[in-house]
Amino acid sequence: MTERPSKHWRDGVAEEARKLAAGTLTVEDTFMADLYPASLLDATDKVLGTFESELSTLRSPSDDEVFAAVQQAVLDLNAINDQHEGAGYETGEREELCQYIDRALTDRGIDVPAITARHGLGRYEITDKWRDW
Repeated sequence: MTERPSKHWRDGVAEEARKLAAGTLTVEDTFMADLYPASLLDATDKVLGTFESELSTLRSPSDDEVFAAVQQAVLDLNAINDQHEGAGYETGEREELCQYIDRALTDRGIDVPAITARHGLGRYEITDKWRDW
């Protein structure tokens, strides 16, 4: 399965903490822990884990089943973003989350370009109908 964006974000927080502890970074130059608080990371991991579990149960899924899984993940991510005052996922994070969803679907053998085309969407529009972040 593709790597979750939240792992990359956690790694950045940890690296920044290591540099701070080593004295190669000053407190004034830190930002990762503020950008990615544990509450955001933990909640995002939970949603993405649920999404991965749901995908793993799909066998020859219909378009409706795929869209339902994507919809639920996106709505749950919307709620997390709202809990973080609409600033949980900025532009870079949005792109990473959308890429993750695309890759997770592709890893499960779902032809994302075909399914989106059947519904008059571009490949990277699969989340747009529900996405607020």
